[in-house]
Amino acid sequence: MKKRKGMRITRVYTRTGDAGKTRLAGGQQVWKDDLRVEAYGTVDELNAAIGVVLACCAGKRRRGAGVTMLGAELRWVQNKLFDLGGILATVPGQKFPNMPRIGKADVARLEQAIDRCQTDLAPLKEFILPGGGIVPGLLHLARTICRRAERICVRLSRQESVDKMACIFLNRLSDALFVFARWSAKMNGEQEALWERTHGNPGARKRTP
Repeated sequence: MKKRKGMRITRVYTRTGDAGKTRLAGGQQVWKDDLRVEAYGTVDELNAAIGVVLACCAGKRRRGAGVTMLGAELRWVQNKLFDLGGILATVPGQKFPNMPRIGKADVARLEQAIDRCQTDLAPLKEFILPGGGIVPGLLHLARTICRRAERICVRLSRQESVDKMACIFLNRLSDALFVFARWSAKMNGEQEALWERTHGNPGARKRTP
């Protein structure tokens, strides 16, 4: 079997983007604020946010089975987000050898991870405030970036063809990140803060000027 050669990045800077344009996977030149670039750029931002979560998990003194499981799922997610970025960086109708794919099995894996974590969690009776510790808080932050990536992909899909699995994967991933945040708080004995609704007169609570 012929060994597949890995990608080699020999230069970090090329100066080709100094005029505000970049190239898509097929070589097409577009402005850096193009909606397609915004889509895969936001997916990259999400991947970086998940990388911060993984770094925090790796720094924990007590690394039980829960941290190991969460780390494995998030590392898999990072790889799939690289796949998704490659898909979004490719114009509709263009195909390449070994082109990455996002499929139903990937969405099913997220759903299975959600279901496993949910068995350890009590049903929510109220909205929770983002937080619950460093790792849960960072997972909530990643969730909001994921939702933004999804919104941009939806907007892009209204202008040109986008693989429908891209939006489905991001939608399910945001759900998974929410559950991972709650599950991480539970496993580490960290308290979640519930949303305290203001009833009646909206000015009843004292506000700082």
